[in-house]
Formats: sequence, structure tokens, C-alpha cells
Amino acid sequence: MRRNGSESTDRHEVEDRFDTGRTDAFSDGVFAIAITLLVLELSVPEESLDELLQGILDQWPSYLAYGTSFWMIAGVWLVHHAIFRRLRYADPTLMLLNLVLLMAVSFLPYPTRLMAEAIESAGAERVAVIFYGATLLVISVVVTSLGHYAAGRGALLAEGVSASELQAGIARLQPSVAFYARCS
Repeated sequence: MRRNGSESTDRHEVEDRFDTGRTDAFSDGVFAIAITLLVLELSVPEESLDELLQGILDQWPSYLAYGTSFWMIAGVWLVHHAIFRRLRYADPTLMLLNLVLLMAVSFLPYPTRLMAEAIESAGAERVAVIFYGATLLVISVVVTSLGHYAAGRGALLAEGVSASELQAGIARLQPSVAFYARCS
């Protein structure tokens, strides 16, 4: 039989668990909006309408930035999905880490636009690329922290999922910090 203190602790742990379904659905919505915001940055200046084909071709930096960020967000979504499909519950810390991740991902369209605008300006290009890389680094660190936190909380994992399985999945899908350091 348990003592009152132990029962209180067990009850507190159960009360601090959240079903992952709503969190996963909300996260999917934020990822979808972030990807949609990327495409809204694509446009042809009005003065280029007389030579529309050339105006479209001249926007190559925007297409490059769009493609890069689209695939980055898609990659983070894959890692996020890999983590959450292995969870039975979320706790307040996991929810907070997830919100920080979503905040960073939804911020990505801004440095994406800066990078596209600055790519042909030698003075601004380096700063824009470093700012973009720093944003990607933050996203990488937060999603990795989210995965490692979840792996370290066995009570949150779905039945039959081991911490090592979750960590191995994160390692396979997540770019390394060295990748971002080289990009900057």
C-alpha cells in the first residue's frame, strides 16, 4: 500500500499528462502555415510585367530561398512526426519545447525573405545568410532537445517504444550542428 505522499506524486504526474493528438494537429497546422507563408513571398515586381518571362526568371533568388526553406520545414516536420508518433503523452515541458519549436519554424519565412532579397548584394548577403543559418540552428537545437527530452521520459513514450529507438530516429533525420556552422 502506498503512503499519501506517493499517491499525491502519482496523481500529480497523471494530471500533468496531455494527449498528443491535439498537440500534433496544432503543430501540423503551424507547419502548414509556415510553408504557405514562404510562397506568399514570391512575386514579380509590377515594373517587370511588360517583360513577364524575364521578370519571372529574375526572381531566381526567391525561388532558391523558397525551395531551401520549404525542404527545411518539411525535414523538421518529419522529425517532429517521428517524435510524436512514438509518444503516448506529453507533459508541460514537452508542450513548452514544442511551442518554442513552432515559434522558431513560423519565424523562418522572415530570414528566408531577407536572404532572397540580399543574395545579390555583397554587403548584405553574408549577414542575411548568417541570420538564416542562425535561425536554422535554433530550430535544429530545439527539435533535438524536444526529442531527447521525450526519450528521457519513459512515461511519455508509447507502449513498446524505447528511448534508444526514439534517439536513433532523431539522429537519422536531424542535420548536425556542424552543417549550420559550415553554412555560416
